[in-house]
Parts: sequence; C-alpha cells; structure tokens
Amino acid sequence: MQAPKRKQSHSRTAKRRAQHKMAAPALNECPHCHGPRRPHRVCPTCGYYAGREVVASPEHDHDHDH
Repeated sequence: MQAPKRKQSHSRTAKRRAQHKMAAPALNECPHCHGPRRPHRVCPTCGYYAGREVVASPEHDHDHDH
C-alpha cells in the first residue's frame, strides 16, 4: 500500500476538523406535561410515553409518611 507523499498542512487539517462539532440534541414538547423531552423516549418530568404512564412520577414513589 502507498503512503502519503507529503505531510498534510496544519491549515488543511484544521479545515477538515472544523466540521467535527457537536450538535444540540433534538427536543420535542411532551404532549402530557408540555415539558421538553428527547424524541421516542419517556418524558423525564411526568414519566409518560405514547399517552400512558410508563414510569411512576417521583411524587408517587413514597409509600410512607415523613
């Protein structure tokens, strides 16, 4: 196999790496609580997905009195 004949310059390397940036995550509005959530995932605020409660919300987790 052949190897590169010359070293690639720093400016050409930087131009290529300029596209390696992070993208902001996509967020949708939850139809139940209207909070932000990632698409196709359970809402972290209310615990609903596809119109039904999948994960119990934090206020429902307590079975004892304080």
